[in-house]
Order: sequence, then C-alpha cells, then structure tokens
Amino acid sequence: MDLLEPPRVVERPEQHYLGIRTITPFRGMLSKRNELLDELFGWLRETGVDDSGLFFLRLHVIDMAGPMDLEVGMTTPEALPGDDRVRPATLPAGRYATLTYRNHSLRANRALLDWVADQQLTLDRRDVPEGDLFACRYEAFRTDPRTEPRKTKWEVELDFRLADG
Repeated sequence: MDLLEPPRVVERPEQHYLGIRTITPFRGMLSKRNELLDELFGWLRETGVDDSGLFFLRLHVIDMAGPMDLEVGMTTPEALPGDDRVRPATLPAGRYATLTYRNHSLRANRALLDWVADQQLTLDRRDVPEGDLFACRYEAFRTDPRTEPRKTKWEVELDFRLADG
C-alpha cells in the first residue's frame, strides 16, 4: 500500500449524492462495484446530470463471510432527483477518521482501523444480525475511474464516521 496522506480526524459537512445500492456477496464485491459504477456513469450521461462530483463506494453493512450492503455514488452540490434505481441520499456530517492510499484496499482499511483503535476513537457503527452496520464508511475515488482503468493506480480516500461525543 502507498500511503499518500496519513491517518487523521477531519470534520465533514453533510454531502448530497446520487447512488445505486445493492446487496452482494463479499467474494466478487469489487466486480459488482465496477458494474454499478458503469451503470451510474451511463445513467449520468443519459440524464444529463453534471458528472463532475467525486465517485465513491459506500459500505453500509459489512459481513466478509456473507452479504455486503454497498452503494456506489457520486457527490452532488445539492439534492438532485433520482429514479427507482439511482437514488438521492446524503453522507452525514460529523467527525471522520480518514487516510488516503494507492493500491491494496484491505491493507489500507486495516491500517485505518488499527489507527482508530490506537487513538482510542470509537467508530459510529453497531452490530446487527446482517453484520457491522456503519453510520457512514466509504472509499472516495480521487482518481476518476473513467480515465484510469487500472485500480492499482487510483488514489482512494477512506472515510469512517466516528461516534459523536
């Protein structure tokens, strides 16, 4: 993993976005992410929505031994209408643990989780029967996936919302 920006805590405002959410097995999750990103790119082209926002993968519920509840999205400057497939939503405001990396997503996620634990911070998450439910956990693609097909070259910002208080 290439660590481009070290772990730290940042304050983030609420951020509107348009996204496509699905449940998929952990195995094959990244192929599903790519498929959904392609679908979102096509939808943006067809509808004429400004596609200059930041694309991301949001993980709502994580169960590495079972289904993952995930969403691909693109940030928007304001709430925009969607449809039955591409829906408007928001990334919640709050304090986030963050780092930026290139290559090796699992290592980067582990590094941020370890840093959070070392700093004695608490993630805004809870256990549910489906797995780990996160208030907001996402990977923002600073590199536009449409212009750089090699995922190992993408600059990715991890953001995990911290519990209030």
